[in-house]
Amino acid sequence: MTEDAHPASVVIVGAGQGGYQTAASLREHGYRGRLVLIDAEDELPYERPPLSKAYLKGEADEAQLWLRPVSYYARQSIELVAGSVTAVDPAARTVRLADGSVFEYGHLVLATGATPRTLGVPGAGLRGVHTLRTAQDAAALRSSLGAARHAVVVGAGFIGLEFAAAARRAGCEVTVVEALDRPLARVVSARTAEHFTRLHRREGSRMVFGQGVAALHGDDRGAVAEVELADGARLPADLVLAGIGVIPRTGLAAAAGLRVSGGIVVDAQLVTSDPHISAIGDCAAFPQVRSGNRLRLESVQNAVGHAELVAARLTGEARGYRDLPWFWSDQFATTVQIAGLDEGHDTEVVLGEDPDAFSVLLFRGGELQAVESVNRPTDHLAARQLLDRGVSLNPADAAVPGFTLRDHLASHRGGSVVPVG
Repeated sequence: MTEDAHPASVVIVGAGQGGYQTAASLREHGYRGRLVLIDAEDELPYERPPLSKAYLKGEADEAQLWLRPVSYYARQSIELVAGSVTAVDPAARTVRLADGSVFEYGHLVLATGATPRTLGVPGAGLRGVHTLRTAQDAAALRSSLGAARHAVVVGAGFIGLEFAAAARRAGCEVTVVEALDRPLARVVSARTAEHFTRLHRREGSRMVFGQGVAALHGDDRGAVAEVELADGARLPADLVLAGIGVIPRTGLAAAAGLRVSGGIVVDAQLVTSDPHISAIGDCAAFPQVRSGNRLRLESVQNAVGHAELVAARLTGEARGYRDLPWFWSDQFATTVQIAGLDEGHDTEVVLGEDPDAFSVLLFRGGELQAVESVNRPTDHLAARQLLDRGVSLNPADAAVPGFTLRDHLASHRGGSVVPVG
């Protein structure tokens, strides 16, 4: 049991997936103290992944994004507060909002998330230039798609490619511009990246690699009309999405004197340099259990796992964060699922001969680090259990004809594949 177990009150700053889950898990663990959930968006807590998928395509409405209806918060005595936190006072254990209101805390949870990077070029403020992070962002993009003819996506990460797929489905001419030599270069192998290049080109999108954006040019009404690339080429554009990554929201933590380095620095139990303050989710830089490296992850799985650990600790069950990272993305009719974390691999083994359905096993020093599965969900389920249980697998065995992750898992005691997550 930690010093801060069973605090009289818990204040959570940020009502995204991590903030909501912290509050919900505290109540599930029997916490009966005051519980305050503060968010600047003035929205019911909602899911973010559908913003670039079902919601953007018009397949889900706002209410379908809510994690819980408003009645849930009243029933669980969770105080929802709309407002922007301007200061944290660790000595007094208070947070102050922009409207002057002050909330005392026994323990504070910073779930402040991240903010999207914007294009630092001339014309970035033109009408029709968007980022995609919040429900408001997604609503603006969805309404713009109906009238847009030429969409340019700057950045070929998951958000950029998911939006590009939605824009093509909406009938836009789409060009994806990426400064690196392939899409998803920082998160997947070259084999998986090549698949997504083919997929988007097959669906009619233009893919431009190795090019940066020099400027955006507008029309006489202040709306974006062209994207100028570094080589001087100009692309027609009446809608531009900047999908160039995010910056963790660490300002409150830094101003409060907490340690910040690539995120709000926390230990294995997600405690900051102040024992009465935790940080979780996209804003938290935590030690990765396998490598020992400090990292920051942007995923629902990570936010939920962090939240559940903090809730357990605050109700008397202290443990370190050891959850296996996993991610997914839907684009057109393709789903990629990633189990584990590739922090630099030296060997790849590919399972499956179908160019549109395969898994890439990534090894380092003979040890399996991560598995990328494209349209092979059974491989993904098996990979998560192999990695989570520490079942050994070497590249030579994986390369044997007929090898499957499912059979390898089943060959170990208690190794049947069961649904996870």
